[in-house]
Amino acid sequence: MRKSILALAATAGLLAAGPALAHPRLLSTSPAANGAAKAPRNVQLTFSEGLMPQFSGAELALTSMPGMSMKTMQVPVKAALGAGGKSLVLTPARALVPGTYRLDWHVVSRDTHRVKGSYSFRVG
Repeated sequence: MRKSILALAATAGLLAAGPALAHPRLLSTSPAANGAAKAPRNVQLTFSEGLMPQFSGAELALTSMPGMSMKTMQVPVKAALGAGGKSLVLTPARALVPGTYRLDWHVVSRDTHRVKGSYSFRVG
């Protein structure tokens, strides 16, 4: 009887804990957030979990240029997963000109959790 009660208590404890709900976390960016780079060929975001390419992507915008007044301008990029499936690699259609850029990203991990975020970097 005592073993049955202990087994029931242990099972109840496991059920109360529930499954771990993990979300993909952004581990690193290149160029670095709020950093500067010399015209990178691509922008890479590395996450803690594998990504689903059909539901992951990003929008890149040029927000300012040295010595110029301008409106935000979208920069066309091609998104693909990097080796291992944990990084999102964005390749601009043309070389990035000097200025400040904002990257708005969204990813879905293999366990279907969606996260999004944004950061800025400078080229020049």
